[in-house]
Amino acid sequence: MENVAIFDSPGKGRGLKATKEFWAGDVIFSEPSISAVVFDSLSERICHSCFRRQDKLQRCGQCKFGHYCDRTCQRAGWAEHKQECGAIKAYGKVPNENIRLVARILWRLDKEGSVMSDTQLITLEELEDHIDDMQEDELKELKVDIHNFLDFWPRTSKQHTIDNISHIFGVINCNGFTVSDQRGLQAVGVGLFANLCLVNHDCWPNCTVILNHGNQSAVNTMFHSQRRIELRSLGKIEEGEELTVSYVDFLNLSEERRRLLKTQYFFDCTCEHCKNNIKDDLKLGGLEVDGVKPTEEQVKEATDYCFQMLEKMDNARLNGNYHEVVKICKDCIEKTEPVLADTHIYQLRMWSTLSEVQAYLQFFNEAAEYARKMVQGYMKLYHPNNAALGMAAMRAGVTHWQAGEIEIGHGMICKAYAILMVTHGPTHPITKDLEAMRMQTEMELRMFKQNEYVYHSMREAALKNKPMAMMHEPNSMEEGIKNLFHRKK
Repeated sequence: MENVAIFDSPGKGRGLKATKEFWAGDVIFSEPSISAVVFDSLSERICHSCFRRQDKLQRCGQCKFGHYCDRTCQRAGWAEHKQECGAIKAYGKVPNENIRLVARILWRLDKEGSVMSDTQLITLEELEDHIDDMQEDELKELKVDIHNFLDFWPRTSKQHTIDNISHIFGVINCNGFTVSDQRGLQAVGVGLFANLCLVNHDCWPNCTVILNHGNQSAVNTMFHSQRRIELRSLGKIEEGEELTVSYVDFLNLSEERRRLLKTQYFFDCTCEHCKNNIKDDLKLGGLEVDGVKPTEEQVKEATDYCFQMLEKMDNARLNGNYHEVVKICKDCIEKTEPVLADTHIYQLRMWSTLSEVQAYLQFFNEAAEYARKMVQGYMKLYHPNNAALGMAAMRAGVTHWQAGEIEIGHGMICKAYAILMVTHGPTHPITKDLEAMRMQTEMELRMFKQNEYVYHSMREAALKNKPMAMMHEPNSMEEGIKNLFHRKK
């Protein structure tokens, strides 16, 4: 942690600043979790030690709750699971993820004390819990969780006061960090990282956070590396400059971002982008053609119609009625595309959903068209090194590749690779996947330029000999990792 220092950030309280200069892609610091747990809904599909998704997991023979890749992962996770295992057996059922995380944290505090490593800059006692700022319904949920925690907590473990227990619940509520699967594509759990809690928010940040799963596959646990977060620089950071990350998605309007930050994290955002409503005009703008823009009434009518269609589309998607999703999206786009700008956030959502569903249904040419429009809109809104932009470019590149549009596909994949080299680094599994895709599309592009007819003939023959496998079913919006920090729903 020699690269950072705690300081009083004007209007924000404590924060972290850089003690040296950084460039895009630099790892400013990494930090293992104090503790982390798998979401209740994924407890049988995600390894409770390495947080990797596996088709077949081995179940803990004692509590029947813990699931692991193999005996190696089970041994690696035993230190955290040991007391939890006995408590679940004695309790007779499994408490929710927040209770499990609080219990794991308190067991570790009891064993190691408030400072758990030489690099820890702040204790959990010093972190804000914002319990006094909670709404009435949140306080009711907190009281229920505390009551259930007291029933779950073993009588043989050290007993804690209600204030101490509620403080840890409050810290998790506003500082819990989303733990992703090994590819970084789906939120699978929640963890607590003490030093990360000191990094303040900015809607246009200079850093991003990714999860590095480390290595728990070696048979000898001596060669294991810890699961940890990495704070990475998005661009040049001067010595003494405050380090910031974004707690919410920048695609939201300034007013919506401020509302989310106030209700979820209990502060008023005063960043330049919120104060000056930067890019809000693009996010709800009309399409300009030859210097002529639609009227405000036309834009408002198209926006309202698009919003109504989004609700219908989300319902159809949740019900798995993907052909209905396609119909709703196409009807909406036909009516609103001539009016709304290519940066309009509702139009972008329509294009994103339609491209994803069309790819799932294997209509790749149409999917590629809408994916390209989505990325072009994102490029005008997001920071050039935003991870969401990189992921969107990757999806668009793969879709164009599947559609046989190798030139655009290779360009998109190269763009995604450049962004994810900054946000995720060269050793992250998804960056490695992108590197393999980049090499594959580069080889195919050379073949295409040498003889276009031969390329398409070979491609068609390959597809005939190898039937197209069904793609993964599209995820709901809630399953994606749009926000860095976990919020209990």
